Amino acid sequence: MLPILLKTLPFFAIIGLGFWAGRTKFFSSEATVFLTKFVFYFPLSAMLFRFASNLSLAEIFEPRFVAAYLLASFALYALVLAVGKLRALPWPEAAMEAHAAVSGNTGFLGVPMLVMLLGPAAAGPVMMVLSVDMVIFSSLITLVVTGAREGQLRLQTLAVLGRGLLANPMIVSIVLGFLWSGLGLPLPDVVNDFMALLGNAATPCALFAIGASLAGRRADRLQLAGWIAAAKLLIHPALVAASAFAFGVEPFAAGVMIAAASLPVAGNVFILAQHYGVAPQRVSTAILISTAISVLTVSGVIALIGPMVGKI
Repeated sequence: MLPILLKTLPFFAIIGLGFWAGRTKFFSSEATVFLTKFVFYFPLSAMLFRFASNLSLAEIFEPRFVAAYLLASFALYALVLAVGKLRALPWPEAAMEAHAAVSGNTGFLGVPMLVMLLGPAAAGPVMMVLSVDMVIFSSLITLVVTGAREGQLRLQTLAVLGRGLLANPMIVSIVLGFLWSGLGLPLPDVVNDFMALLGNAATPCALFAIGASLAGRRADRLQLAGWIAAAKLLIHPALVAASAFAFGVEPFAAGVMIAAASLPVAGNVFILAQHYGVAPQRVSTAILISTAISVLTVSGVIALIGPMVGKI
């Protein structure tokens, strides 16, 4: 595992550097907000568009892959939801814990790190996981919280969900990339070089932004947050591995999916928790703990899937 740890360590070292910069106020909270916005709308979107434009949807949309990931993720969602209800949590709180347990930091950490470690072929499976997380589970938490509070689901809620998806630059970039690929048009060299140059900024800037955003978080209710972190880092990849095997997913794609499932809790879960006023401190602590521990757990998972992906 040590060789894998040494390969993943630089990624987490940049996160640590960002954390130090934020903690010492060398990098202000306002600067972190703007850096995150820059990464979200520009380098990461350019990277995703470039990947998608060089692939066809038929090449990466494999029904068994999507079914395996959804089954495993919904199984974990149901487990964490049930544990929350056994603790007598209201539906919104139990659902937010479940959402945190299945939502990995695929955009800012998974895409750049896994593609760099496992090769360009990992881009397709990672983007499928990213799309499922954003479209299915981000929509689900909104529906559960809104439905629980209002006692019903309105068309207005669905309209808000639709507008949110259309305004998400990662979703838009992936869709536009596939549309471009579907037209059978190669990217002009100047456009490809521009996207490559801009996309190359995604990895260091995204990792630094993750660390800087964690600097303002404080650990609270460690036992509950630790349960969410354990569910995300350990139970999720284990369930995904079992499901991928059961569905007969191709080994390389299965390995990438398992690695993506092992990523720490996504930062945007905190944004949702804060927006709805549902367990924001618990989610914040889970993000902090899972990111810190993932230095070891993600390295361990990647070491285990090495024979499947044939890269490490």
